[in-house]
Amino acid sequence: MKQLIIYLFCLISSFGLMAQTSSKSKPNILFILVDDMGYGECGFNGGKTFKTPVIDQLAAGGAILENHYVQPVCSPTRSCLLTGRYPTQTGVYGIITPGAVGLPLKERTLASALKEAGYSTAILGKWHLGESDKVYQPNARGFDHQYGHFFGNIDYFKHARNEVPDWYRNGVALNEEGYSTHLIAKEACKIIETNDHQKPLFLYVPFNGIHAPFQVPDNYLKAYPNLSGNRQKLAGMLAAVDEAIGQILQSLEKSGMRDNTLIVFSSDNGAPQPGDNTPLRDFKATVYEGGIRGAAFVNWPGHVPAQQSIKEPMHIVDWYPTLIGLAGGSLNQTLPIDGLNVWPMITQHQASPHDAILSVSNRGTSLAAIRMDNWKLIELDMTGVAAGSKISNRYEPVALFNLAEDPSEKKNLALQYPDKVLLLQTRLKQMLAKAVPSITKENAVE
Repeated sequence: MKQLIIYLFCLISSFGLMAQTSSKSKPNILFILVDDMGYGECGFNGGKTFKTPVIDQLAAGGAILENHYVQPVCSPTRSCLLTGRYPTQTGVYGIITPGAVGLPLKERTLASALKEAGYSTAILGKWHLGESDKVYQPNARGFDHQYGHFFGNIDYFKHARNEVPDWYRNGVALNEEGYSTHLIAKEACKIIETNDHQKPLFLYVPFNGIHAPFQVPDNYLKAYPNLSGNRQKLAGMLAAVDEAIGQILQSLEKSGMRDNTLIVFSSDNGAPQPGDNTPLRDFKATVYEGGIRGAAFVNWPGHVPAQQSIKEPMHIVDWYPTLIGLAGGSLNQTLPIDGLNVWPMITQHQASPHDAILSVSNRGTSLAAIRMDNWKLIELDMTGVAAGSKISNRYEPVALFNLAEDPSEKKNLALQYPDKVLLLQTRLKQMLAKAVPSITKENAVE
């Protein structure tokens, strides 16, 4: 009997140890999203003007994602990340505004999936996926902890949008003083340092920096005496974000979490002027590369090989199945997932799992682009655009580019390769065939 008791005790202990090991083997996940940051601003992507030492060091320690696609504007990118589904599936084509609806309630979120997998979940920064009812807010969409603002374009010091306060902790309005980037970093450090380590942590940090309005404490401008106006302020704003990321990294180190923390960094869309998307064409809100290719990298010591640049294309929807898979979570769900697991691509030099990547603008399917291999097709609805106007002179209804040879999209090859145009048009039509309408109060709650 005594031997049986000892055997059972050892068996129970081993199961407990296996469970603990399994929990600790799951990576902490830090997802950093920088608002309206241009492709060419950071040093890791060739930027020469702005100083981003922390970001660049992180990028050097991991894999730079040269062809990491996002959406042309804020809300759709966030929706894609959190659902793994294109706007054509969710109806989130454009910017969600105050008082309107939010991410449809039928959508399962990345936070919910990771929470089911045993994670603590937190969002610190900009939500931008609805607040008109509590059911649309982060705490009802899988996040244990929320801090920051629900919409974009807030005043960095007053934390208000159009004079309406927009600063919350777990949905409760706050009246705090301080520069928003500093406050977000402080909250992130507190979350990390008070973490009880009983659960892995999913920390989503969508900074409102460096989105307009162009505001930054004066001390951040001193490093840029040769710049002026909003360009100088933009440099200072990114310096503040870089500093904030450094503080978050220090907290990870201090808490012993750094080596088991997977860090993903991306911009949410291309920069508007006066931002810099070099060498890409155009700006935010377009489906040219300057609007939809995010400056991005992934870092995880011992898991993601350092000092590499990955040219294979991917989309931000891919992080949904990739992160859930790494977390040991379930991808069984009613709604189909557009994202694909890109971990073999990142860690084993495999090809992109995509045969095609879709981009749609905030005008829905009237502005769409598709990338297949190195070929990209853009179709624009030019209805009502006068011939000889600035728009008609700048854009063409159908454009075909070879991105390997022409990443700046300067040479339209549509007339030269009609068969290629037809091939991409056919695939684009397939991908748009079941596109849902934009979200409304009626279909968002279905």
